[in-house]
Formats: sequence, structure tokens, C-alpha cells
Amino acid sequence: MEKRIHTFYSGRVQGVGFRFTAVEIARRLGISGWVKNLDDGRVELVGEANEERLERFLAEINRYFSNYIHNVDVNWQDATNEFKDFIIEF
Repeated sequence: MEKRIHTFYSGRVQGVGFRFTAVEIARRLGISGWVKNLDDGRVELVGEANEERLERFLAEINRYFSNYIHNVDVNWQDATNEFKDFIIEF
């Protein structure tokens, strides 16, 4: 069953390659959605795939950026299937 995560990362998450790494991981795992920097210094991420792939996605991001992430707020929802790829939003 397809799920959606709507996630906010805070800490030193901008200027460290977070968005580009998220795109690389998402595309490798077959996750669709987007990631973007917010004006308040956080990074917002929306991804859709099956729950197992989304959990692997979150784990890999946390592994790559554990020294930079201070807080993660993940909201699980039902997928809308509106995305075709994973991109950086501006």
C-alpha cells in the first residue's frame, strides 16, 4: 500500500547537500515527491512509495545527515499518487 510522508527537518540542514542527496536516495529507491529549503532554515520533504521504501529513505537520510539534523517531524498520510519523479522545489 502506497503511503506519503510529509517531513520537516531542522538543524544545520541547509548548505550541506541535503536536497541533492535526498533526490539521489529517493530516485534510487523509487520514491516520488519533492524536497525544498524553507526560509526559516528547515528543509521540507514530501515523498510517496510503499511504507518499507519510505522507512529506508528516512533511515538513509538520517544516516547521511545525523550530525546536522536536530529534529525530524514526520507525518504519515495516504498517498495521492500525484508525483512522477522526485525533484527539488524552489
